[in-house]
Amino acid sequence: MKRLRVVHLIVDLDPALGGPPVVAARLAAAQSQLGCDVTLLSYRTHDGGSRADNLIRETPSADRLHVHQINDPSRIERLTGRRAASAFLKISNEGVDILHTHGMWEPMMPATAAVARKHGVPYIVTPHGMLDPYTLSVKRQKKRIALATTHRSFLRKAAFVHMLNQDEATLAEPVLHGTPTRVIPNGIFLEEIERVPPPGSFRTKYPRLGEAPYVLFLSRLAHKKGLDYLAESFVILHGRMPDVHLVVAGPDDGEREGFEAAIAGHGLQQNVHVVGPQYGDDKLVAIRDASVFCLPSRQEGFSIAITEALAMGLPVVISRACHYPEVTEVGAGIETDLDPTQIADALRRILSDRAESTRMGQAGARLVRERFTWPMVARRTLECYHSVLPGKTI
Repeated sequence: MKRLRVVHLIVDLDPALGGPPVVAARLAAAQSQLGCDVTLLSYRTHDGGSRADNLIRETPSADRLHVHQINDPSRIERLTGRRAASAFLKISNEGVDILHTHGMWEPMMPATAAVARKHGVPYIVTPHGMLDPYTLSVKRQKKRIALATTHRSFLRKAAFVHMLNQDEATLAEPVLHGTPTRVIPNGIFLEEIERVPPPGSFRTKYPRLGEAPYVLFLSRLAHKKGLDYLAESFVILHGRMPDVHLVVAGPDDGEREGFEAAIAGHGLQQNVHVVGPQYGDDKLVAIRDASVFCLPSRQEGFSIAITEALAMGLPVVISRACHYPEVTEVGAGIETDLDPTQIADALRRILSDRAESTRMGQAGARLVRERFTWPMVARRTLECYHSVLPGKTI
C-alpha cells in the first residue's frame, strides 16, 4: 500500500515566530503517526538551524519526519522564492501527493505552488489568520500589490484553503473569491502537557512572585497581541486587587519597551514580570503555576497558547478577536471586547471566585481533550487531502 507523501512548506522552522512553525511541525508529526511520509521544507534560520532543531526536538514523534532546509535565503531568494521552488521540485521528483503551505505573503509560497501545479500536485494553503481584515490592514499597499501580481492566483488555484475557525473563513471571503475552504482547528499533544514538572517550579525560578496569584500573558510581544490593553487592564485590576501579579512571557516583537514604560508610569514594576521567551517545559510550568491566562489580542487564527492553557485546566480571559467561541460555549473562561475595563472585570471575577475558576478550568480541559488534539486534527486533514486525491490510501 502506497504511503501518502506530504510536504509542508514553512518560511522558517523557528518557534520564536509563533504559530505557523509550531503548528506545521506538530501537524506534520501527527500525520506521520498516522502512517504518512512527511517532509518539512523551510529556509535555514540565521543561527544555522539550531532553533529549528529545538522545535523538532520538542515535537512528539518528530523523529519520523524528513526535514529539508534551504541554505542562505538571500535577499533575492526572499523576493523570488526560486530556491524553495527548486527544492520542492527535487523532492517531488521522488513522488509527492500533497503540498501544504503555511503562511501567506512570502514569495516562496506562490513560487513553490506554481511548481506543484505544473507537476500535477494539489496544494493546500493555510494562511494562519493572514487574510483577516486586521492583518490585511498592516502594510496594506504591499499586500494589495502581492494579491494583484501573484497571490490571488496562488489562492484561487489551491485545492482548498485551510482555515482555523469559521470566523476566519467568513472574514476572508472577499479575498478568496470562491476558493473552497475547510475549517480545521489547531491542537495539542496531550503527552506534552502530561509531563509537566510539579506545581511551584515557575515560582522557584522567579521568587519575587512568592505565593501571589498571577495573570499570565503568553505570546509574542507584538502590537497585534494587545499589550496596550493588557497594561491598562492590569492598572485597573491592581487598584482593586493589589496583591495580584502579572507575568508577561514571549519574545519581543517591538512592544516590550512601550509596555514596560506604561507599567513603570503607574509604578507597578514590582507586580509585573517580563520574563522573555518560554519554550517546552518552561512554558508549561508558567501555565501550571498561573491563576488565569489572558490574551487581549486584536486578531488570532487559532491560538496554541490558549489551547494549552485550557488543556492544563487554567481559566482564560480572551478577546472576541481571538475567535475562540468555544470558551464561552463550554464555560471555560470569559470573552471580552478590546476594552480594558471589561478585561479587568473578567480577571477580577475569576481571581475572586475559586469555585468558579475551578469549574472553568475543568470545562476547558474537557473541551481540548474532546475536540483539539493533534491526532484528531491530523485525521481530519487527511480526510480533506483524500477529498482532492481520489483513490489514494493512507
